[in-house]
Amino acid sequence: MYGKKQLREIDRRVRFLSKRLDEVSVVDRLPEDRSRVFFGAWVTIEDEDGSEQEYRIVGADEFDLEKGYLSINSPLARALIGKHLDDEVSVRTPEGWKQVVITDIRYQMASNDK
Repeated sequence: MYGKKQLREIDRRVRFLSKRLDEVSVVDRLPEDRSRVFFGAWVTIEDEDGSEQEYRIVGADEFDLEKGYLSINSPLARALIGKHLDDEVSVRTPEGWKQVVITDIRYQMASNDK
């Protein structure tokens, strides 16, 4: 059985999730302008050392760095939104400012990830 404290925590979590469900929506279409970075894009970036990383810009509740899912609220995603292929982007990191270049932008429906 659950204790009173556990039940309060469960109830609080249920209220939070219910509120979140009222606020979220499924994005089931691709943007018209696929030459720019928008929500849902797979973006490949190259840093100053020449190493590449690929991320998909997703909602805050979906982020998973092991899958390459980057929260739209992250500093990197905010810096990438609206940019074009070959744009240089500056992003603030704990180590200071970092420059990256967008080397690929692509869009796929969620069921076709990677």
